[in-house]
Amino acid sequence: MAAAAPSYTSYPAPSHTSYRKGLTRSLDRYLRGVDGDLAVSVRELSSGLSYSYNPGLRTATASIVKVDMVVALLLRAQRQRRALTGWERRAAAQAIKVSDNAAASRLWAAIGGGSGLAKANKKLGLRDTRPGPGGAWGSTTTSAADQVRLLNALVSAKSPLSARHRRYVLGLMRDVVPEQAWGVSAAGGKAEVKNGWLPRERDGGRWTVNSIGRVRAGGRTYLIAVVSRRHRSMGVGIKVVERVSELVAEAVGRAIR
Repeated sequence: MAAAAPSYTSYPAPSHTSYRKGLTRSLDRYLRGVDGDLAVSVRELSSGLSYSYNPGLRTATASIVKVDMVVALLLRAQRQRRALTGWERRAAAQAIKVSDNAAASRLWAAIGGGSGLAKANKKLGLRDTRPGPGGAWGSTTTSAADQVRLLNALVSAKSPLSARHRRYVLGLMRDVVPEQAWGVSAAGGKAEVKNGWLPRERDGGRWTVNSIGRVRAGGRTYLIAVVSRRHRSMGVGIKVVERVSELVAEAVGRAIR
């Protein structure tokens, strides 16, 4: 039996549920004409209202795992009661702001590879994330719900991450270079975001396209994660991820007015 997740990942039961069926119908209708597979999870912070679509889907993380890696690095530093070194700070910034793969590989080694990531994720209450083999950190698999749990660790006072470290990671995500600031940010307003994109040989060269982040719009704050695979191009995947982000934020926002 799996260990229970920490209490900070246990969200209050929402009192509004009627929107769920309508949102599922809207997503079904939109995705009917879309190639590939997609899952989305969202949580609105003030109300605790949440929603998940296609929760059983597991996809490769591609570069969204870089947030998880930086969080694992910070938990390790906290445990060692030290600040990040200069090279660690540079690697963390490069991995998230510009999605630098060489920097991510250095972080992967620094946290102890897959076993280090798994140890951090257990502390964070992630349930569905499996580290990639060897140095293949981009082949880590995850669910949309687990990515919302990771995002919650960046905003919750009950997180194992210190308040300073939570602000640090969100600051990096806020400063992602403009050409990589697509995805869940399409839900509107201000956003902290990290995206991942990868053509996968096992899917015939089709694209995995993922996006996670915190979005503040219309007086509401949303944690949104979209994971998807088997798109015929990266551009198509981005378009689908952005439209789904808009649909879920609009529906959840209406449900709590």
